[in-house]
Amino acid sequence: MAQRVLTTRPMLPGGGLDRLGAAVDLVRPPGPGKPAPETLHELAAGVDGILCLGNDSVDAALLDAAGPSLKVVSLASMGFDGVDQQAAADRGIVITHTPGVLAETTADLAFGLLLMARRRLGTARDSLLGGEWQAFDMGGHLGLDVYGATLGIIGYGAIGQAVARRGKGFGMRVLHHSRSTAPDGTGDIAPDENGSVAVDLPTLLAESDIISLHVPLSPATRNLIGAAELRAMKPTATLVNTARGGVVDEDALLEALDAGTLHSAGLDVFAREPMGPEPTALARHPRVVPLPHIGSATESTRAHMVDLAADNILDVLGGNPARTAIPGSSPVPRKDPA
Repeated sequence: MAQRVLTTRPMLPGGGLDRLGAAVDLVRPPGPGKPAPETLHELAAGVDGILCLGNDSVDAALLDAAGPSLKVVSLASMGFDGVDQQAAADRGIVITHTPGVLAETTADLAFGLLLMARRRLGTARDSLLGGEWQAFDMGGHLGLDVYGATLGIIGYGAIGQAVARRGKGFGMRVLHHSRSTAPDGTGDIAPDENGSVAVDLPTLLAESDIISLHVPLSPATRNLIGAAELRAMKPTATLVNTARGGVVDEDALLEALDAGTLHSAGLDVFAREPMGPEPTALARHPRVVPLPHIGSATESTRAHMVDLAADNILDVLGGNPARTAIPGSSPVPRKDPA
């Protein structure tokens, strides 16, 4: 009997789904868009694998709907905060994601947001399209410099390091902070191969002109940037978030922008996604450049993400370890799940 795999979208970029469908019976939901939970639960019955996206909810109910045949849930995304990791571990199910393939693409977008927010390019564009460009104005659309500014990076994995390289190319002083590269406090630390210096979080907040976030969403990082951290930043600072919306206290960020204690923000992610027909006050703020979670959105990168997600499923169903299981988890399914 052929193995069965559910994909939570009928079509995805690249040829990964077709390649997967050539090896297994591929169950596709009807119609475009994100299926309702009840539809997914019905389609999941008896499948051996699930290929899903980062904004899908992989909870105990979905795992139980699939039943004991389910061996692997493969996300075509870097983030995996939508997964009930404990429920998967209890059932012996492998959870995989797609690190590595989207670092450079997401770093490009982070730097694009940095430039747009810092130089106020969005409002300048809107002014032109609104017919307001009538004469040259020396005081119009004044932003702040990027060249020579201090860039602080919170989270120093592949994406954070890629952003650091771009900052170095722009002649910026680059600082970074992460749990794995915390300084020992014994004195000045030389820049690493990316041109960045490891510092503690208070130093980074106080000295950075631009702060770019690149941490996963977890209990430890939820509201990592809150009212206290925003107060510790320069009033001329720019905050860029291409990580997860929950990493920032959005109410505190809106208050800081309204009060003028923060210059600007570039946000690709929000606590409420998708936002629908009524964008939040934060997304509509004139000092915010908002984007609809498109950090990895290039044809090549999205295709590579689906390819890796398909490879993870084929590896596990073929009796091999997953290539990119989520951190701290087993790359092989447990044969006797509790």
